[in-house]
Amino acid sequence: MTGKTINYYAGGNTAQGFYSLFDSAVGSLDRLFILKGGPGTGKSSLMKTIGSVWVEKGYDIEYIHCSSDNDSIDGIIVSELGIGIVDGTAPHVIEPKAPGAVEEYVNLGEAWDSRKLESHREEIANYTTRISDAFQSVYAVYADALAIHDEWEEIYISNMDVGKADALTTRLIDSFLGEQTLDKKAKVEHRFLGAATPKGPVDFIQNLTEDVPKRYFLKGRPGSGKSTLLKKLARSAENKGFNVEIYHCGFDPHSLDMVIVRELGFAIFDSTSPHEYFPDRESDEIIDMYEEIIALGTDEKYAGEIEDISQRYAEKMKEANIYLAEAKQLHDKLEEFYIDAMDFSKIDDIRETLEAEFDRRALKTVKK
Repeated sequence: MTGKTINYYAGGNTAQGFYSLFDSAVGSLDRLFILKGGPGTGKSSLMKTIGSVWVEKGYDIEYIHCSSDNDSIDGIIVSELGIGIVDGTAPHVIEPKAPGAVEEYVNLGEAWDSRKLESHREEIANYTTRISDAFQSVYAVYADALAIHDEWEEIYISNMDVGKADALTTRLIDSFLGEQTLDKKAKVEHRFLGAATPKGPVDFIQNLTEDVPKRYFLKGRPGSGKSTLLKKLARSAENKGFNVEIYHCGFDPHSLDMVIVRELGFAIFDSTSPHEYFPDRESDEIIDMYEEIIALGTDEKYAGEIEDISQRYAEKMKEANIYLAEAKQLHDKLEEFYIDAMDFSKIDDIRETLEAEFDRRALKTVKK
C-alpha cells in the first residue's frame, strides 16, 4: 500500500519580500539534511526520487514546493520517521540549531567541476545579479499591490458591524471546539497553502483537505474579517490543546487563508480568488462573511471605487507575474552552466547515502 502525499509551501514571494516558514516546517524533526549547491545541481530531483521511494514503501510524504519554480520542490519530510531533506540555499537559508546532532549539511558542490564554472564566472555573476534584480522588482510591485488592497479592505471594514463580527466568531468557535480540551501542549504548524508562481497562482487546498471530513468555505470581500476569524479560531484551538495547521496568505503572510484541526476533523479556509472553490461534498458548508456582517448594499454603494481598485490591483499582480517569469527564465539559463559542470553519478552516490540514513531511521523506529 502506497503512502499519501501532502503538498504545501514553506516559503513564498510576498508583499513582505521572500517570507520563510521553514523553521516551523522542519522544527520538530529529529534528523534534517540541508542540501547545499548551486542551481541545477540536482537538489530537487534528488529529493523527488527519495520521496517517491518512501511513498511506495507506504509512508506519508510531505512535499514542500518551490514558489519560484513550478517543477521544483524545496524539501521532503517523512514525519513518521522524524526525518527530512531541504534545499538550504538562498533565499531559504536554514541555520542549524544542533549541527551534527539534528541537522547536517550535504554539499552537492562536491560533484561539480570548478574549472568549468570558473570559465563562466562573469556570466554566472551577471545572471545572479539579474535574477536578484527581478525578484526585487517583484517585491516592490507586490508592496504597491498590497497598498491598493488596503484601500479595497477599508471600504468593507468601514461598513462592518463589529458586534455581529464578534458574535459570529464566538458562535463558530463554540460550534467547532465546544467544551472539548486535550491535556497536552498543542503542536502548531505554520505553512502556505499556495503561492504566486511563474505560472500564476497555485494552491493545494484540495490536497490538504481531501481527508478532512468537514470543510467550511469562507466567502466575502477583502476586509470582511476572514483572516481575523481564522486567527481567533487557531488561537482558541491551540489553547485547548488541539494540534493546529495554520496556512498563511501567499501574498500577505500576516494574513491567514486556512486553519485545519485534524483532531476535530475540520478545515476552514478563505475560498475567494485566487483560490476560489465551491462545495462538492454533502458535508461542505459556506460561511458568507459579506452577508453576515457587512452593511447591506455596500457593493452597490461603492461600485465605482471598487471597480477602479480591483483594476489597479489586477494590473499590479499581472506586472509582478511578469517579473516572476523573467526571474525563472534567467534562473534556467544560470542552471545550464551548473548542469554542464556536474558529475551526476556523484549525486547518485549522495542520494544512496541519504537513502541509507532513511533506512536506518525506519529500522530504529520499528525497533522502538
